[in-house]
Amino acid sequence: MKAIVNPSFELSSTSRKWAYAFLIAQLLFLVLVCFLPQSVYPQLKGSETPGIVHIGRLVFLPLPFNALIQLGKIPNISDLTVILLQNISNVFLIYPLVLALLFLFKEWRSTKKVVWYGFLISLTIELTQLLLDFFFDFNRVFETDDLITNTLGAYLAYLTYQKLKALHQRTIIKE
Repeated sequence: MKAIVNPSFELSSTSRKWAYAFLIAQLLFLVLVCFLPQSVYPQLKGSETPGIVHIGRLVFLPLPFNALIQLGKIPNISDLTVILLQNISNVFLIYPLVLALLFLFKEWRSTKKVVWYGFLISLTIELTQLLLDFFFDFNRVFETDDLITNTLGAYLAYLTYQKLKALHQRTIIKE
């Protein structure tokens, strides 16, 4: 059986093809999750996150760590749960994408680059959502916390890559 990665922890040619296919699938997933109008998703009736700022039909949540700062203004435990789950899901939103990019492209393999690229991916998503709201009223929200949580997810993908590489190196040494 052919190895997925070679001794230097680079993907085999077959594995690279699968990684590219995964990358394309992940990009399609991001488009669906991030750029469809909010009206296609189920909404909680009568709940709005505290700290929301409306400028015309553009919606912003500019305060970093808003859920923690506004904790006392969240009306009930179900709203709090939804807000916390949204933040947790945002940590892992671009995680698989970044992990695939780390396996595919050597130039991504530094902490500084992963954090920077992760932030830029997140900023691109947020700005695209603003444009969609401006032109088509998709009811999306530009959230500062999304920038933070998505960037954290990119960094966690980098740590995962580093851990997998270290485990691989230990396995190669033992053989």
